[in-house]
Amino acid sequence: MKNIKNRIMWVDLGEIGAFHWEKICTDMWQDHGLGVLRTIMHKNSIFTEIVSLKNLHNWDELYPILQPINIILMNVRSYTFPFACKVAKIFKEVNPNGIVIAGGMHATVAIDEMSSISDFDYICSGGGENLICDIVTNPKSFPRVVKGVPSTSLSDWPTINRTLWPRPIRKDIPWPLEPSIGWGPNPVATVITSRVCPWACSFCNEVSFIPTMARRSVDQVIDELNHLDEAYGPLGSVIIHDSMFFQQPSWLEEWLEKYPKKANKLWPYWAAARSDTVKKWPDLFEALVRQTNWHTISIGFESGSDKILKMLNKECTVEDNLFAIDLLNKIGDDFVKQGKNPPKFFANIIFASPAETPEDAFDTARMFYRMKYAIPSIAYFAPYPGSALGNQLIAEGKSLMSKDDYHRYPGDRKMKGIDYDFYDRLMKGEYDREIAAGVEDWAKPKAMEKKQFQIIKESYGK
Repeated sequence: MKNIKNRIMWVDLGEIGAFHWEKICTDMWQDHGLGVLRTIMHKNSIFTEIVSLKNLHNWDELYPILQPINIILMNVRSYTFPFACKVAKIFKEVNPNGIVIAGGMHATVAIDEMSSISDFDYICSGGGENLICDIVTNPKSFPRVVKGVPSTSLSDWPTINRTLWPRPIRKDIPWPLEPSIGWGPNPVATVITSRVCPWACSFCNEVSFIPTMARRSVDQVIDELNHLDEAYGPLGSVIIHDSMFFQQPSWLEEWLEKYPKKANKLWPYWAAARSDTVKKWPDLFEALVRQTNWHTISIGFESGSDKILKMLNKECTVEDNLFAIDLLNKIGDDFVKQGKNPPKFFANIIFASPAETPEDAFDTARMFYRMKYAIPSIAYFAPYPGSALGNQLIAEGKSLMSKDDYHRYPGDRKMKGIDYDFYDRLMKGEYDREIAAGVEDWAKPKAMEKKQFQIIKESYGK
C-alpha cells in the first residue's frame, strides 16, 4: 500500500434517500465514472471509503460521516452539481482543513461555474483516469484547475470492480448488479462499449468537450457480461449506456456474429441509435433487433418538425424518423404474430424548443402516435451549459435554469419566452382533438392505437 496517511472518501452524488424510495428508478443505478476511478485507485493500492447520498435519510447524517475524512472525491454531472456544492460546504464546516477534489462532466462543460465554488479545492476538467492517483497522493503539487488527459481507448480502462460501488441500503436491489426499471428482466448489468456521440446536436454536443476514444472490443464486452452473470447472476438483462451504440458498422457486425454465440444467454438489452443511421443501415438494424435481442431501442426523435430538427442540428429529418418508426412497427408486428413480446422504442421527445410553434408540437405528438411499440421519454428543451444552443441562450439571458435545477423533465419553466401554459395543456391532453385532426393525413391509420394517446399524459411530470 502506498504511504498515504489520509482518509479518502468518495461521495456518490444523487438525491438524498433515493435508495429508500418505494419505486425503482434510474436514480438507483450506479456511477460508471466513479466505479472506474475507484477501481484504478484500489489497483494502485490507494484505498478509499465511500458514502452514497442515496443511502442517507437526510443531510444531517452526512456531518459525522465526513468529519474524520481528510479528502473527499466527487464525480459531478450537471444535474448533481447542486448536491456536490452542498456536500463540499458540509465537509468544510466539519473539516476546514480537508481537501475537496471534484471532476466529471460538469467540470468539463461548465468550468467557470465549478471554479466559482470556493469549497472545491481542486477541479479536474476532462478525463481523470490518468490523473486521479497522483492528485490524491500529492494534491498540493497541482494547480487548482487541472486539465485531465483521457485514455485513447476504452480498452485501456480496467473492468470496473462493481463491489466498489456503494451498496444500496435496500435489500431488494441486486448489488453489485442493478435493478430493472421495466426495460428487461431483473437484475440488470449496465455497461459501456463506446464513449462520445460523434454528432453535434446543439442541445448536447458532447463531442466538443470529450475527445473521441476507441471502442471496447466486442470480446471484452461479452466477457464482462459473462463474468457478471457467473459471479453475481443469473443476469436478467443489459443496459448498454453508450451515447450512441448504433455506429461503426464493422463493430456492430462483429457484435451480431459473436453475441448470440459467445454470451452465456441472449440477454435482452437497451441501446441507443439514430433514425438517420437506421435508414442508412436498415438491414443491419433489423438483424440486430431480430438476432441479438436488442429489445429496447433508444432514439432521439426529438421533433416531428424539420424546422425544429434543423435548429437542434440533429442532422436527421422527419422522413428519417418515419422510416425508423415504420421499420420497427413492421418488426414488432412480426413478433406479435409469432406470439413474442415486440421490441420497443425508448422514444426521446423534446417539446418547448426555441421557435417551436403549436403546430410543430402537434406534429411531434402525431409522430409519436405513429409508433405502435414505444416507451415515451418526454423532455422540455433545457439550455444546458456546454451545449451550443444552451450557451447561446444563457449568454442572451434567456435561461431560467440554475445550478439548483439542472434537469430536462417537463413540468417547470426552463427558458424565457416559452408559453409553458400551452405545453402544460398539451401534456394534459387538452389538444387531443387538434392533434387527431391531422393524424389521418400525417400517419398511416393502421399504425394508430387509441391507447397511445394516453401515454404522454401518463408520463407527464414523472
